[in-house]
Parts: sequence; structure tokens; C-alpha cells
Amino acid sequence: MLARCRFLAVNALRPSTRTITCRASDVYTDPSKNQEPGVSTSPDISPKQREILDRALRVDQAGEIAANWIYRGQFAVLGRDPRVGPLIQEMWDQEKLHLEVMDKLQLQHEVRPTLLSDVAKVAGYALGAATALMGKEAAMACTEAVETVIGEHYDDKFSQLKDFELLPSSHPSIPLLRDVIKEFRDDELEHLDTAVEHHSQRAPAHALLSAVVASGCKVAIELCKRF
Repeated sequence: MLARCRFLAVNALRPSTRTITCRASDVYTDPSKNQEPGVSTSPDISPKQREILDRALRVDQAGEIAANWIYRGQFAVLGRDPRVGPLIQEMWDQEKLHLEVMDKLQLQHEVRPTLLSDVAKVAGYALGAATALMGKEAAMACTEAVETVIGEHYDDKFSQLKDFELLPSSHPSIPLLRDVIKEFRDDELEHLDTAVEHHSQRAPAHALLSAVVASGCKVAIELCKRF
């Protein structure tokens, strides 16, 4: 029941419908737009604002690294399964795109990447493979827990980004960053929906497994902010 309530609470954060004609992140994957100011320059901001931006992007990049390796671990175990293999591949492909964009944002804004990237890779792969070995439902429970925390984390970003309202509105990188964060938040919540639809809550000891995975994700977020 607690897990279901958590799902409903997070589900309320997303728009009721989502029709995508052009994704904000497209400008980071379109080579013809590489020189546009919104993707090639960073605003002149105060040290405090720079610290907020650095922490936000460092955590996001680390999170996408971990997500990629979680799906890599799940795919290594369940990739040949005709039902969940293609599903894991689809979500993994989306996370690969997220990481590609986050890597470019990190370079654009000259953010120091986390020192824990190798740890994120090893831990992510181990988590993905271990839960997949427990069964399809456990793998989906892992996805549900991870995407719940990431979705909430992206939502927190919107309150953090209010600190940038004093920036010159003419600089295009900040509104673009907001749009990219919103896009990725919605992607992660769709992954959460997918996990629930594929019986994540039927996993053995679902509540305990979800709590452990979610707690680990929250600790990782705090560590990556600092390191």
C-alpha cells in the first residue's frame, strides 16, 4: 500500500497527456546547432549561482551514468527475454541519450564531473544485474524505485533553478536547461509507469527492496553533490 501511494503521489507530478513534437534536448544532438549560444556558452553568474548549477549538473550526470549501468546490468541478465528484453533496451537507449546530453551540458558549463563516476558504474551494474537475477518483477521494482527518486530529484531542480531568475533573460542556456530538465523528468516518470505496468509491485519483498534501492539512490545523490 505504501509503495502504491508513493507511485500515485509521483504520478500526480506529470502532465496528464504528453505529446512531443520537438524535444528540448534535440539541440544538443543536432550537429547543425553546435554553435548556437544556448548550447555553446554559459552565463556570467555569481559564485553562489555557479555552485548551485555545478552541483545540479554534477548529480544529474552521475545519475545518468548510474542509470545506464543499471540497465546494462539488467540487459546482461534479461536481454534475451522476449518480453522484458526489448523493454529494457528501449529504456536503456533513452538513458544513453540523457547521458549524451548531460555530458555536453557538463562541458558547456565547465562543471567538474563527480569523482565517483567509476563507483556509480560498478554499483549501477551490480544493482541492475542482481535485481534481474531475482526475476523480471524485481528488475522492474528496481526501475520503479530508481525512477521515483530521480523523478523527485528532477522536480527539486525546478525550485533550485528559481535562483537563476535574476540572470539576464536574454541568455538562452538557462531556459533551455529548464526545458531539458523537465523533459528528462517526464522521461524518468514514464519509465516508472512502465515498471509498474510490468508488475514491479509483484516482486518478492517489494516494499523492502524498493526502500533499500531508494535509500541508496538518495545517499548517492548527496555524495555526488559533494564529490
